[in-house]
Amino acid sequence: MAYREITVARIYIREAEHLLADILKFLHDEEKVAGAVVLRGVAGFSTDGIIRTASLIDLSLDLPLVVEFYDLPERVDAALEKLARRMKLPHVVCWPARQWCPA
Repeated sequence: MAYREITVARIYIREAEHLLADILKFLHDEEKVAGAVVLRGVAGFSTDGIIRTASLIDLSLDLPLVVEFYDLPERVDAALEKLARRMKLPHVVCWPARQWCPA
């Protein structure tokens, strides 16, 4: 089995920030990263301390979103630098990983 070293980046945003479409378009069309996924949280909070939840009574349109993408370390670094110049993204984490590459 062969592996390659990659970096995984995770961007935490909220639906009400209306950044999702711009981030996905940038990652897909401009940076052409290897892969990306968006996860919608059922509950969460940020530095503002407000807990946002999804319930049948209160169908929130401001739930947490996680945009996760991966690629070679230098490509992820370049994408994050460009995103930082375009929009305020205060909650970004990344870590090294290994991608399995079938023979």
